[in-house]
Amino acid sequence: MKKSGGILGLVGGVIIGVVITVVAFPTISDILNLSPASKTEDETQKSAEKEPLYWVAPMDANYRRDKPGKSPMGMDLIPVYEEDAGGDAGPGTVKINPDVVNNLGVRTAKAEIAHLENIIQTVGYVQYDEDKLVHIHPRVNGWIEKLYVKAAGDPVKKGQPLYAIYSPELVNAQEELVLALGRKSQSLIRAAELRLDALRVPDEVIASLKKTGEVRQNITFYSPQKGVVDNLDIREGFYVQPGSTIMSIGALDDVWVEAEVFERQGFLVERGQQVTMLLDYLPGRKWEGTVDYVYPTLDAKTRTLRVRLRFDNEDGLLKPDMFAQVIIHADDSERTLLVPKESIIRTGLANRLVLALGDGRFKSVNVEVGRYDQDSAEILSGLEEGEEVVTSAQFLIDSESSKTSDFKRIHHGEQDQKQEQPTSVWTTAMINEVMADQRQINATHEEIAAWEWPEMTMDFAVAEEADFSMLEKGRQLNVEITKGEDDTYRVTAIHDPAAEDERDLGDLSLDDMSLDDMSLD
Repeated sequence: MKKSGGILGLVGGVIIGVVITVVAFPTISDILNLSPASKTEDETQKSAEKEPLYWVAPMDANYRRDKPGKSPMGMDLIPVYEEDAGGDAGPGTVKINPDVVNNLGVRTAKAEIAHLENIIQTVGYVQYDEDKLVHIHPRVNGWIEKLYVKAAGDPVKKGQPLYAIYSPELVNAQEELVLALGRKSQSLIRAAELRLDALRVPDEVIASLKKTGEVRQNITFYSPQKGVVDNLDIREGFYVQPGSTIMSIGALDDVWVEAEVFERQGFLVERGQQVTMLLDYLPGRKWEGTVDYVYPTLDAKTRTLRVRLRFDNEDGLLKPDMFAQVIIHADDSERTLLVPKESIIRTGLANRLVLALGDGRFKSVNVEVGRYDQDSAEILSGLEEGEEVVTSAQFLIDSESSKTSDFKRIHHGEQDQKQEQPTSVWTTAMINEVMADQRQINATHEEIAAWEWPEMTMDFAVAEEADFSMLEKGRQLNVEITKGEDDTYRVTAIHDPAAEDERDLGDLSLDDMSLDDMSLD
């Protein structure tokens, strides 16, 4: 009995549950918004929202249709949705949700008219001031008896003894002066003094010789200036002769720095410009100098221009052959349009910027870039003062905008520019297929610069006035392509270039002849 009662209770519960489900389901569905009818309406609404606004030709953004089809060039039309239309900003405009803009970290800056800071950074090497570099050479044959300077780099003072030399020529020159003094002949005395002076015998030696009459076997020579010894190529006992370089003495009060600048920067460098120099071994220390000379020739191998800089070196910290970092502050009084350097997107064929059009809309445009400095880039064309450009996350936006962008700015002059384009052009085309029943052809034409068309293959309708019989598959012809008011393109004239070469004298008329082309040969 208990078992039968349990079964009856289970069956009754199932029946009651079915009744409640059938009766209450509509109410529950309305509360949760899960009714089949509601889903269908939502899906229909979402589907309607995704309907394209229109279809556009890939190569001509002005060719629009309200349904799918082919462009005048035979390409499939591309659908444009509401979020891709971009209002009046033109093809390639993308719209990004403000939250996404914040997440991407998009920053913008305005294009401004300002001075471009022409800073040329390069490297250089410290050298002696060659205006004060003295080479010591003997003017007689002889032997170095005493060397007072022992090593290159030793500092010397003006009038300090350098070396003593024994030379028979110097002994003979002294004896001539002694003989002239003994004869008391003023002409001979003057000639002997001039000879000793020409041999660079010190004045003290000549004065002592005239006073005492004693001839010296060794003559000591002295430093003509203050500086340091360089190129010391002799030792005591060396035999020297005229032309031998005994040593050099360079002054370090001022130094030269030889720097090189790239060929494209050469026109910016002028004599007298301010220069800043840094040395790695003295961090934090700066030297201020000037451009002393710009060499007139270019290095053919490195394609660089040599520039000579001059710096004060009173403390003697600058040593010859030191490596230095040089900054030349080139003058530029001209104001130009500048944008932050990081906003430029460099490609192999062109440079681009991403314009911030407001309301979350962005568009990539081509620009012509000029010079750069540390922070800014000069814009020669493609941008106007006050326009906003994207300075961060522009690569992500550009990758989306460039899919459909025409890379042109939208301004009032653009329509005028389009109107200036010719309505018909001549080009050379290879006939790929002839469709006589439709009076159409498929042809590959050359690049058409007037319309900014690359070389491509497309279908053309052939106008009635054109000679359709000349069109044969595989034949290369000159064709005139005309753009109609409905943005369609037709072949309106045909010319066979080979026909000019096939004419003989019988085909020539008086109009073909010119006396200017005739000669008496």
